[in-house]
Amino acid sequence: MPTASPMRQQIDTLPALIRAIAAPFDAAARRAFDFETCAAVKRIYLVGCGDSHHAPVGAELAFKQLTGVPTQALSSLPFSRYTAGYLPATGPKTNLVIGVSVSGKVSRTIEALALANQAGASTVALTGNPGGPFGQTAGTVFETAVPPLPDELAGMTVPGIRSYLASQIALILAALRIAEVRGALSTAAADAERAQLRELADIVEETIQLCAPVAEELAARWKTATSFEFVGAGPLYGTAMFSAAKVLEASGDPALAQDTEEWSHLQYFIAESAIPTILLSANGFDADRMAEVARAAQCIGRPLALIASEDAVEIRRYVETLLPIPRQVPERYASIVYSIPGELLASARAETVGSAYFCNFEGGRSVDWADGASRIYESHVLSELKR
Repeated sequence: MPTASPMRQQIDTLPALIRAIAAPFDAAARRAFDFETCAAVKRIYLVGCGDSHHAPVGAELAFKQLTGVPTQALSSLPFSRYTAGYLPATGPKTNLVIGVSVSGKVSRTIEALALANQAGASTVALTGNPGGPFGQTAGTVFETAVPPLPDELAGMTVPGIRSYLASQIALILAALRIAEVRGALSTAAADAERAQLRELADIVEETIQLCAPVAEELAARWKTATSFEFVGAGPLYGTAMFSAAKVLEASGDPALAQDTEEWSHLQYFIAESAIPTILLSANGFDADRMAEVARAAQCIGRPLALIASEDAVEIRRYVETLLPIPRQVPERYASIVYSIPGELLASARAETVGSAYFCNFEGGRSVDWADGASRIYESHVLSELKR
């Protein structure tokens, strides 16, 4: 039996990762979010870049439902340059900004927390590098270091998978901590939610087993495709963005994420009909609209796949291939499980077309080309709020 690709091997570690981090991350959340911070907050902002933005978009609904506090997920630049200077004047420490940066070195997210501090907000750095500049900028650090891989997998450069899952789990545990302190959830109810979060490891494991052969078949069927679209709403819009990012990173193919409603206003009118379109639905708030989108996409000849559970019957009427989620998952936690099929598809696509991850950092993509042209870690940082 051939050895699985490096990306697939890391996907296979995800159930064990959930089991390994649930308890220590819960303890870290309790340390990071003290009673005063949780009790005072009137608005929550979740801030990050790349995968560290996609994870907050996926967690936004959980914060709203569990804590009862208005919550907004924003990419770091829109927050730092266009939002931090206009935070609601609701009193000291009533705005809580949770920044996410696995590396602890991303300039734009460091800037976001620094300007949030200037605006009088409480700031928490969710990071695996507490001693880095990001952790040093925040008022508090929520340490979320990911356990090391087994020796045989260590050192592999693959699109971010484990760190994204860890950020998702950490954000949910932060929401549960805030909800429990504020009395939005009783201790018993919060513990039941934490138990449900741990049980997602089993569902992730089952999802990998069910979806891996389907992803491989789709990658073969769509071998000549030149671009891909992922469509989702609410938390699954975050998952759509993440899934598109994994395709971009794994195979270099153009891949777009679009909100379910916006797809009907924009992508529906693309002249090219043979674009593989992957729909994501937890069969929740979006179910009726996603069924309409699926029907429209079918009518214009789009090759369709659906990431959903078996009970998404109405949507499935219009879709040729199901990437099955084996059990129902609350919509607020859906992004943790529904990200798996997109990862598997990205991994299979790279294997099918023989592409190198991150285009092998060639063609000007290496950090030492043009003095670090993309400047993720060394971009200019604003020192003062813009109003």
